[in-house]
Amino acid sequence: MRVIVLGGGLMGSAAAFFLARRGLRVTVLERNRVGTGATVASFGNIRRSGRYLPQLPLAHRSRALWGEAEQLLGRDVEFRATGHLRLVFDEDGLADMRRYIADARPWGLELDELTPPEIRRRFPGLGPGAIAASFSPQDGSGNPRLIAPAFADAARRLGAEIVEECGPVEVSATGSGFEAVTRRGRFTADCLLNAAGAWGARVAAGFGEPVPMSAYGPQMGVTEPLPHRILPVVGMWSRAGGDGYLRQVERGNIVFGGAAERVPVPLDPGHAKADPARLPGQLRGLVRLLPAIADVTVIRTWSGCEGYVADKLPVMGPSATTPGLFHAFGFSGHGFQLGPGVGDVMAEIIATGRTDTPLQDFRIDRFQTAGRPVSLEAGQS
Repeated sequence: MRVIVLGGGLMGSAAAFFLARRGLRVTVLERNRVGTGATVASFGNIRRSGRYLPQLPLAHRSRALWGEAEQLLGRDVEFRATGHLRLVFDEDGLADMRRYIADARPWGLELDELTPPEIRRRFPGLGPGAIAASFSPQDGSGNPRLIAPAFADAARRLGAEIVEECGPVEVSATGSGFEAVTRRGRFTADCLLNAAGAWGARVAAGFGEPVPMSAYGPQMGVTEPLPHRILPVVGMWSRAGGDGYLRQVERGNIVFGGAAERVPVPLDPGHAKADPARLPGQLRGLVRLLPAIADVTVIRTWSGCEGYVADKLPVMGPSATTPGLFHAFGFSGHGFQLGPGVGDVMAEIIATGRTDTPLQDFRIDRFQTAGRPVSLEAGQS
């Protein structure tokens, strides 16, 4: 069976690897370069806490694959299970955290609740005003700049064809499958996986499957190298909309995001830029997580084009209109942790027609039915 994968981000490159591993013939068509879209703009958060509960089986599957990534891909993608700490600063956030801890337990996610003295003892210098925190010891982070190229290279070693700098791709169904026309040539296959990220809704609309999705860009940044003192990924629980998060890499730099509203990004050309004028306000929002960040130098800021579905849940699974068409897009700012699991699940569905990982809430035809699901939150990817 031949499969065209539209998109060389984390979802597309991971799917290509797992498809090729199952013996399928795969061609990845990427409009720019592998991993240069939303993936490289990601914070690198490997987080399960706070996720929409029915998404946790997929998140668990993906977390297991992150743990195997170096062995699977033949290189270190800087996955580190340093733990994920989420600080609470108000009573509403505390109620939300405790409710989630209880509700997530039957879904296989165990989170520790920490008191203020425990936070100070275990994580000195973090959240001095926090009234509580949750801690997920098996979560952590990975390097967004390494993971998609690593999957693509591993897929190539298994026989996949990776075609970059295709520009816009025109796809259509044919009597025997699908055809994709690009500036790098014409490609045909039996199946088509739409992993086109922020452009995924355009592809779906071309097959009569409209998805309410908009493109936004987060504001990310990184500081100068500092002595390494912060082990976990740090975020917060906040009903008021605060979503600051940060982590310190082994080289000492602090990577941060959130605490600044995402801005609309036009899909043509799809280039998102960070706004330096918003940086001071963003850093003020991060000070309560890490007061010391007020005194460090920011050496780089960046953004990326991310696709946000109206209900903040991804689109995953087979098309409802076109046999042989599959979708995996619209991860709404929380897809980085899910990436390996998404690739594995989509390869399983394409190769076998089934999966035991529940995806019913992510089906594309949910927008034509009543009772749409609502996600608990997005962001912190």
